[in-house]
Amino acid sequence: MDSATSVNGAAQQTGSGSPFDPSRTTGSGGSRGDGSAARTTYGALTSASGRRWLLRGAAAAAAGAAGGFLAADWRIGATLTAAVLIVLIVRSSRRHSEVPRWRRPSAAQRRTEAQLRVMRKLGYRVMHARGVPGGNGQIDHFIVGRRGAFAIDSESWDKRLPVRNKLEKLYHGKFSKNERIDEALEEARTAEKLISEHVGRDISVRASLAVYGPTLPWDSHNLRGVDLIAGSKVRKWLRSGNERLSDDEIEEITEAARTVLPARY
Repeated sequence: MDSATSVNGAAQQTGSGSPFDPSRTTGSGGSRGDGSAARTTYGALTSASGRRWLLRGAAAAAAGAAGGFLAADWRIGATLTAAVLIVLIVRSSRRHSEVPRWRRPSAAQRRTEAQLRVMRKLGYRVMHARGVPGGNGQIDHFIVGRRGAFAIDSESWDKRLPVRNKLEKLYHGKFSKNERIDEALEEARTAEKLISEHVGRDISVRASLAVYGPTLPWDSHNLRGVDLIAGSKVRKWLRSGNERLSDDEIEEITEAARTVLPARY
């Protein structure tokens, strides 16, 4: 029985004779950094940010002035200016990432990160862009909470292609995505092994891919040891863990993860 799933093909290598894979639009694999972006200077970034906020302030002031003129009441204009600024600030905060701008994460990673900010307020420990020793792998988001430890990679797939789970093999359109699933599982297992060795007892880490783009017929589905999550359901998935960790255990695992999984940026 077929079911729909899908994974980012960024981990697959494109040979000269292989067909173009339209799902390879936004990746989250180990070699996902942009060399040209890394050369962006801090001064240029802050200057660009200042110009953006100047334009936003001008737009808010213009909207407020127009509203006040039409209503013939300066208080309405001031209220409208404040409202427009609030909207712009909220939109900017949703797009903000804790990963430095010169290592800009993908849109899928930012969307997952926005959901994890809420979980952080609920006591979850959240780390982004953690390297996996022994290779070029990267865990996009490593989370520890009362329900356990989780490794999430965020994926953006072509929403036009169907996703199928055929005899434990994943296809996005006609392209196999098993390598990406195996990569995510290997990253989580390596993290699990290193953290367990560091704390001196067995620690379980759940592997997952948060998928944005195509509509999946489930909130989460386990395939080959990896949970495939509809991108908008990350918070719900985190609450589904079977572990029951104490505050001390959460802190212990978090510190171990910080030690054995170095920050990529």
